[in-house]
Amino acid sequence: MSPTVQASATGRVDVQVMRETVILLLTPGSEAPAGVELATLTATVRGYMEFIGPEVEIAAGKLPKDDIPRYCAFACVGEARDKLRAHALPGPNGAYAHARRLARSLAALCDHYEALTGVTMCVACDKRITPEDTSIPYDPVSASGGAASSGRIHTHCADTTPDH
Repeated sequence: MSPTVQASATGRVDVQVMRETVILLLTPGSEAPAGVELATLTATVRGYMEFIGPEVEIAAGKLPKDDIPRYCAFACVGEARDKLRAHALPGPNGAYAHARRLARSLAALCDHYEALTGVTMCVACDKRITPEDTSIPYDPVSASGGAASSGRIHTHCADTTPDH
């Protein structure tokens, strides 16, 4: 395991730490990291991907062979491996664009890990909802009548989420 990879004290994947790293690369309007900071973030994201990928495979492997979430999780792991093998394109933004691609892939792996292991994340603040937290269902409806997204939200986040 890479030294940049962190697991929780229980041995489970610390998805929240991984997501905090993803946010550093994917927050709209934020200043793009460069130089050593970008190299460190990229190495950290790569380490997290190398760690969580097999964890997603293990969790998905417990599902029936014809299960759609299993298939989607394995496809995500395969795509993540492809991105890990890829290199940054030349040019002034090549390394940053590559780091962002890796970060999006890590976010998807985190989503699959959470779905497969029953971890619940707040859709507003992207932090874990623990058994001690109070939460409510979050199911905004799109104008076409279908669910735009669903999940749970901390009750303290409900006041900060715009109505749809």
